[in-house]
Amino acid sequence: MNHELEDIVRRMFEDVDRMDFDAVAELFTDDVQEVDEISRRWMRGSADVHEYFKQMGPMLSDLKSSLSDVHSVTWGDAGIVTCWLDQSYTFEGRTASVSAPTTFVFRRAGGEWKIALIHSLPLPEEG
Repeated sequence: MNHELEDIVRRMFEDVDRMDFDAVAELFTDDVQEVDEISRRWMRGSADVHEYFKQMGPMLSDLKSSLSDVHSVTWGDAGIVTCWLDQSYTFEGRTASVSAPTTFVFRRAGGEWKIALIHSLPLPEEG
């Protein structure tokens, strides 16, 4: 296990919950990719992600993220973190929640671990 990667993921969600999207962006590679459940699209590259934060950030509030079942592994300059993400937020006045197995792919660049991919699969509530 690489607790350094787990710590980066936890710090990222602390920054997300504080809506400090500039701090979040600092954790990404220039060619980061992630999919978003609100806009329902892939974001590719730091410029695309930055633009997303700029547009969507003002419409978000009350972010609360919780991680469980966190596991990490590294192979040289690559690593992954898998976890379960439970997150709630308000978007344009509507409360929403997500429960999702989530994967982070890391790449070490210049001696620093950076997030290269975030992939979550929000699951419907059991019922």
